Amino acid sequence: MRLRTEAAVSLMTFIILILSPGSHPLYSQQDTWVTIFDGKTLDNWDGDPTFWRVEDETITGQTTPEKVTPGNTFIIWRGGETADFELKLDYKIIGGNSGIQYRSFEVPNSKWVIGGYQADFEAGDTYSGINYGERFRGILALRGEKTVIGDDHKPKVVEKFGDTKEIQTKIKKEDWNSYQITAKGFTFEHRINDVLTSVVTDEDTEQRRDKGVLALQIHAGPAMKVQFRNIRIKHLKPAPKVSSTSGKKKALLLAGIPSHGFGAHDHLAGCTLLARLLNDSGLPIEAEVHSLKNLDWPLTETLAAANTVVIYSDGGSGHPFNTHLDEMARLSQQGTGIVCLHYGVEVPQGPSGDAFLEWTGGYFEKNWSVNPHWVADYKTLTEHPTTRGVKPFKTDDEWYYHMRFRENMDGVTPILTDLPPAQSLSRADGPHSGNPAVRKAVLEKKEPQHMAWARQRPRGGRGFGCSGGHLHWNWGNNEFRKLILNAIVWTSGLDVPLEGTPSGTVTVEDLLQNHDEPIPTDFNQARIQALLNEWNRSPWPAINGRSAAGDWPVWLPVACLCS
Repeated sequence: MRLRTEAAVSLMTFIILILSPGSHPLYSQQDTWVTIFDGKTLDNWDGDPTFWRVEDETITGQTTPEKVTPGNTFIIWRGGETADFELKLDYKIIGGNSGIQYRSFEVPNSKWVIGGYQADFEAGDTYSGINYGERFRGILALRGEKTVIGDDHKPKVVEKFGDTKEIQTKIKKEDWNSYQITAKGFTFEHRINDVLTSVVTDEDTEQRRDKGVLALQIHAGPAMKVQFRNIRIKHLKPAPKVSSTSGKKKALLLAGIPSHGFGAHDHLAGCTLLARLLNDSGLPIEAEVHSLKNLDWPLTETLAAANTVVIYSDGGSGHPFNTHLDEMARLSQQGTGIVCLHYGVEVPQGPSGDAFLEWTGGYFEKNWSVNPHWVADYKTLTEHPTTRGVKPFKTDDEWYYHMRFRENMDGVTPILTDLPPAQSLSRADGPHSGNPAVRKAVLEKKEPQHMAWARQRPRGGRGFGCSGGHLHWNWGNNEFRKLILNAIVWTSGLDVPLEGTPSGTVTVEDLLQNHDEPIPTDFNQARIQALLNEWNRSPWPAINGRSAAGDWPVWLPVACLCS
């Protein structure tokens, strides 16, 4: 009996050691709050004992006039690394300034010297709550700012969400305050006393960091004292976004049900063509097509593995996302990209519309947006990763416009912009054909309209919408095709090459593959070949199979019947 008891105790001791924070190099409890300071010792903490000690159940760092540090010095948590996580602690500071380092690096040949992302705080009135890059690009976001850091290594302010002086009134001087850091993907949020103080999204693929050490700072300079208590961390499980076999980004293209007859809304044919071109591009991306025929929604595991989801389908009240908003919202919050093409940009007002404003920045709203066929002439293109390698182009399509965008275009970048002609509003007012607001904007104010747009979400992830794509033959236009391929690559989290995504050579035979409807007996293949020839040699060709005389093949639908 005694032997069994001793064995049980040994086994229990082993289990406790394995599960104790920092006791094992592979320790990574996920989605559970774990206390990483026991209030009594500096176990799993490594700092210069000249400056760091335990006092009153706190980690205390202190300098005095007699005991100074020549440079910033840190106490480092040796219990593991930080990647995706939430951290909560209480701090009190008297004099000077300090900070909390995360996903950080140890400077070679310099003991207790750290560089990386830092959640700042101070005894003063300016910097508590900012995101500072210690030895790492400087200030990344001031208080009250949302920033995006680009490949030029510089932060760009995309939103001012708070007043720095107002935030300061919520912070107590020489008293205890709570600090919370959330790092998810490459978006970092700081909060003090439950008040959001800064948000950074790091798109600097050369310098951003996905993991690193956690450390607490004593700043060089005047005498100071800083204390930390109730230090808790929750490791967040990242979404399985990268294929374990190929290491490539995953693009999931959802092809809508058959619609409109041959040559228009050819969702399966369009998605299959785009997927093939992505897989042949040489970029580290894998594209997979999932048909929504028979309302076959993809498995949760399939969606979870995607870095970006492309929807090319009918929309409105029958949009596939309407009944899956919660699932798509979770994916969006995990950084999954979302691309909506043509009718796929239209959803009802309310929960679906609000979700689209968050995910992609805009959507088609009935009695506000319109859906005419017209020739859009994109003479200039916005400088953006999605337009890399894309030349100005001109096409006839069902270019929806007067989209419902986020207020003041907050966080939304227009990509394709033109002023629609007056004849595009020649129809009577109706849910999709016209309304006083669009007539005033286009006919009276001559306001250019945006037919494609992009959004970088502050919490991580990218969205893209494009209202073109009614006519299947427009996929033969290299510029339009390259734009959409760029958008899929960009929303997957990859960098778009400077020359754009390789868009291949598309033939008439390519355009005739994977249609839901049979090819009509009167299909004029020569007419489409002539169209492709024109697109290959002319800045703006005959449009979509229409000859110079303006006659249309009998099989090519002209009117939009969808919405």
